[in-house]
Amino acid sequence: MVPPCARLVVLSGLPGVGKTSIAKIVAARTGSVHLSVDAVEDSMLACGLPRGWVVGVAAYEATRAMAELNLGLGHDVVVDAVDDSDEARQTWRAAAARTGADIEFVHLLISDAQEHRRRLHGRDRGLAQVGEPTWADVQRRRSDCAAWSDAVPEIDTGERTADEVADLLVTGLGVR
Repeated sequence: MVPPCARLVVLSGLPGVGKTSIAKIVAARTGSVHLSVDAVEDSMLACGLPRGWVVGVAAYEATRAMAELNLGLGHDVVVDAVDDSDEARQTWRAAAARTGADIEFVHLLISDAQEHRRRLHGRDRGLAQVGEPTWADVQRRRSDCAAWSDAVPEIDTGERTADEVADLLVTGLGVR
């Protein structure tokens, strides 16, 4: 028996825009599986692997493998990841292609720099190894971020609550 076509929703954006909070709400409301690249990287670092680019890529690949397993079972998956390069985004395109899943990228941002900086201050996601980025880290990531090569909806989370953005995703984008 072939499972029904699943959907892969990828919430992308810089640190602090609300990806994880929104992904958790969307997954809970829709019965989807939530996967976070940061949580996977945190567990890899906790095992003693060295911090750096290689472990970051490995975290994307491990998350992709988990997404494919769930998509293959017909489960919808919501991933949250920065996805600041086309190579990172290709990870999710490959997962969708391998499983026959529909894919939807959503780029979350905060256009008000003061609000974005405020959200970073004092943030604690409970990740022991990954740590919280500074405003300088976010600025550096912003300058290195690759432009999107395909049409991707953007949602400014600066003046909305996570619940409001989740509402937009569940209703406006048809996330089941």
